Amino acid sequence: MPRSSATQHELARVELLAGLPGETLMKLAKRMERQEVAPGTVLVREGEPGDRFFVVFAGMLSVSNSAMGRRDVLRPGDYFGEVSLAMDMPRTATVSAITPAVVASCDRETFDEFLRPLFADDA
Repeated sequence: MPRSSATQHELARVELLAGLPGETLMKLAKRMERQEVAPGTVLVREGEPGDRFFVVFAGMLSVSNSAMGRRDVLRPGDYFGEVSLAMDMPRTATVSAITPAVVASCDRETFDEFLRPLFADDA
């Protein structure tokens, strides 16, 4: 039976999260929802309200927006969705699966509790 949450080990391989204490990673992992997605699946759509933060565990995802077309390819260890949550604005791009992929995501409350400080300016 596939796991429904992420694991601490998986999250520790994401560079952004690697510096978090083990206990924090463990709590975060339990609150992140793991999802397998088929090629062509749209995970977030440009202009929609942002309510989840995602990390990529497997596969490749395409990032595009209406102004610039295809902008990037996300691979394992990458993440997305932080802009709309951190800045409280609509999604700035559409992200869809190019290959079969595995992602994990968390809601805004979890993002605010565990991840928002990682995006604060180090002024």
